[in-house]
Amino acid sequence: MMKAQELHKILAGDRPDAAVWVEAASACGIVEAQVRLGRMLLEGEGAARSLQAAFACFRAAADGDDPDALNMLGRCYENGWGTAADPTRAADCYRRAAEAGLAWAQYNLGHMFLNGTGASRDHKAAFGWYRRAADQGHARAMNLVARCYEEGWGIGRDRISAKLWYRRSAEGRYFRGAFNYAAMLTDEGEIEEAAPWFAKALRDAPEPTRSFMTRRLALHPEPSIRALA
Repeated sequence: MMKAQELHKILAGDRPDAAVWVEAASACGIVEAQVRLGRMLLEGEGAARSLQAAFACFRAAADGDDPDALNMLGRCYENGWGTAADPTRAADCYRRAAEAGLAWAQYNLGHMFLNGTGASRDHKAAFGWYRRAADQGHARAMNLVARCYEEGWGIGRDRISAKLWYRRSAEGRYFRGAFNYAAMLTDEGEIEEAAPWFAKALRDAPEPTRSFMTRRLALHPEPSIRALA
């Protein structure tokens, strides 16, 4: 019988024959394998891409209330991957996974409350879930915590706290956090300190976000910042 540690390595994709073992383990009802196979089917990596089959894997795994499965099932319902889009079901899946402590689900649930999608718009609840994810080291959630402080969404406006959380997000290697932190630095006249953070954001951002950032920097009043564009 295969040891649990070896099976875990296989499910993590450490072997060239991982797909075969993942499919076999998934067929046996092993939740970790069902989630792994669902991701493979979703991305078309190691298996032919099939949103419907991915959805089926996540739904099967979520029957046991696995947080990762619930979060991915929520994404399927939110985006209409392999099933009809259903924001209410998405929010319910995210909530169950978030209450189990999964940072990604807390972040996703925060979005639902922030935008009023699948749940009543509630900026205070959104901030609360973003903060819980951020406290676990989730860099994207840190950026949203900062944004809430900057805009006063669900919490009093506090530029000092916003700047602190943007910096934490930037240090966590999230490109939006780096860009927003640099923007706050330039607003405060700290041009020399801001430049490398803008440069880092441009390096790390995917398209089309990189082009959007470049256009913004090209219009910046400070010549050294425009030069980055």
